[in-house]
Amino acid sequence: MVAAALSSGRSDRLVEGEWLILDGCLIPARIPDMNARLFAALFFSVCGADAADPGWWPQFRGPNASGVGDGQPPEKWDVASGAQVLWKREIPGLALASPVIWGAHLFTTTAVSGKEDSELKIGLYGDIKSVTSEDNLKHDWTVLCLDRLTGAVVWEKIVVSAVPASRRHPKSSHANCTPATDGTSLVGIFNETLACLDAQTGAVRWRVEIGPLRGGYYKAPDDTWGYASSPIIRDGRVIVQCDVEKQSWIAAFDLKDGKELWRTQRGNKPSWATPSSYSHEGTVRIVANGYERLAAYDLASGREVWHMQGGGDIPVPAPVVAGELITLTNAHGRLAPVFAIGTDAAGDLGAADGGEKNKFLRWSLPRRGNYMQTPLIHSGRLYLCSDGGIASCQDAATGEEKWLERLGNGSTGFTASPVAAGGLIYWTAENGRVVVVRAGDKFERVAENDLGEPAMASPAIADGALYFRTRRGIIAIK
Repeated sequence: MVAAALSSGRSDRLVEGEWLILDGCLIPARIPDMNARLFAALFFSVCGADAADPGWWPQFRGPNASGVGDGQPPEKWDVASGAQVLWKREIPGLALASPVIWGAHLFTTTAVSGKEDSELKIGLYGDIKSVTSEDNLKHDWTVLCLDRLTGAVVWEKIVVSAVPASRRHPKSSHANCTPATDGTSLVGIFNETLACLDAQTGAVRWRVEIGPLRGGYYKAPDDTWGYASSPIIRDGRVIVQCDVEKQSWIAAFDLKDGKELWRTQRGNKPSWATPSSYSHEGTVRIVANGYERLAAYDLASGREVWHMQGGGDIPVPAPVVAGELITLTNAHGRLAPVFAIGTDAAGDLGAADGGEKNKFLRWSLPRRGNYMQTPLIHSGRLYLCSDGGIASCQDAATGEEKWLERLGNGSTGFTASPVAAGGLIYWTAENGRVVVVRAGDKFERVAENDLGEPAMASPAIADGALYFRTRRGIIAIK
């Protein structure tokens, strides 16, 4: 294995005929057969580059939650016949976490109860009741590392075995949090444990208990829905956003040993959003969606840099950073705003209602915001979609609407966030239908493809391949 070669200390060891260890770095044995981008990515991913190559998918929604991948995935495929299917792998248990990818490895998490068919209810409905059938059922929170090209299991690790600390929504799971990796470490949240694993071997490096993580709609506190905010890695720090029923907070932990570096109280109602990061004038900031407070924090100290108040009262989408704009959206209740904020923002930005502007709020719309999906910004255009499948395209710089179209039949739910590559946008419906739309100022439906089973997780992209986490496992399309 690669890890064994790296630890051997030899500078010329050939690994499985394809890779060469040179001065402690992994390089392809036959460089002429590879394009320059992939060679550079492989070299620097193992030699300690700070950032992931654009071709990898290291966290929820890929590089900094952009949702944009590399290569040219197919427009059409057929899972039933195997056309364009690279591989399929059944995964036990139930999970809504997305796959993450680094180099030759794909990582996925799951919660295995031993129950043959855990409840998962898709579609558009208003039930807020928790699942009660798993109250006394022990779950194994498990990480699987797969070969990205074949789907073969490289390693598997049970991180936590316990009865779930809180109940979940029937459209949720006990493994909602997408892990994050820098190619060396893999961090994830398992029940109420933040854990770091060796990405090459699966060995647990450290664990930190971060509970309680109880959260549901704040107007119905007796029914919990499951925790879903995913950790992110930035500059050797693990950022965790915990907007829960009591004592909401955001914190940074040292990637090396799990030591808590800072914690900032947020005073928010429960939310399910993953934070994002951006840079401004040499400083790194963490931006977090939320209700009733959306805010950005200094990565080094946890100091709040700016905040907004209000917005939709069940925030799920992650902030999206593109250039010098931060796009935020949330929905539910009387508001569903979307707004673009400058990366130079500071102080109190006012109400997050899509109304009055200030010098940091570049534009806003009061009713176009997403409920479940994280938006997509691609080639200067912002793509939004409601949970009912009403999609729109806006100019990302101005908010000007280019088109508004229905993706489904009006009764189909859309939870997975869209992804893009090769000029195409992929929207995955909960029933497993993937709507392929050409990116641009005019709406063009290119194809619809059926995964053959429900799909709630946002897909991943790497080197022109799509990786879908479905109800039963993972399907790789190329």
